[in-house]
Amino acid sequence: MAKLYFYYASMNAGKSTVLLQADFNYRERGMRTMLFTAGLDNRYGEALIASRIGLKADACPFGAETDIRAKVETEHARGRLSCILVDEAQFLSRAQVFQLASICDEMDIPVLAYGLRTDFKANPFEGSIWLLALADTLVEIKAICACGRKATMNLRVDESGRPVTEGAQTEIGGNERYVAACRRHFMEGITPSRADG
Repeated sequence: MAKLYFYYASMNAGKSTVLLQADFNYRERGMRTMLFTAGLDNRYGEALIASRIGLKADACPFGAETDIRAKVETEHARGRLSCILVDEAQFLSRAQVFQLASICDEMDIPVLAYGLRTDFKANPFEGSIWLLALADTLVEIKAICACGRKATMNLRVDESGRPVTEGAQTEIGGNERYVAACRRHFMEGITPSRADG
């Protein structure tokens, strides 16, 4: 039986690199894959998954209304798909995560989803909540805080590198906007200094 996998990590842990490596492994063995990425993340171009180390691949963009199951069914009818890979999975809706589960359970195609667990305020994303609830296998991809500890949090920073604690949940950005941090340094970053008040 096919499984739903959720690979999660903080920013800059190499999630897209791991996804692209998995895709390469399937394709190298002559198997067909289908890649999805959030349509709102166009830092590297439209409908493209790109890693900071230079790997990239075309992908189907998804938005809140995208019926991922229908797109997979259409592509699968053209030729057997061996794996579905989803980047920026935190932006999936609850319905889309259920669609991914049905692709595994009813179509017998494994799904590998990669994304963030929480935002810059330590609040979970909708897609991540449902992936944590429904995935057969949860895999943490390790990142490192500047102190050397495991980074599990995403600290949003301004142009001067100061922590930002207000704003919309979603703001697309990379190293210039987010810093991977351990929980201790995340909490220090978002908590006003005791000397301030």
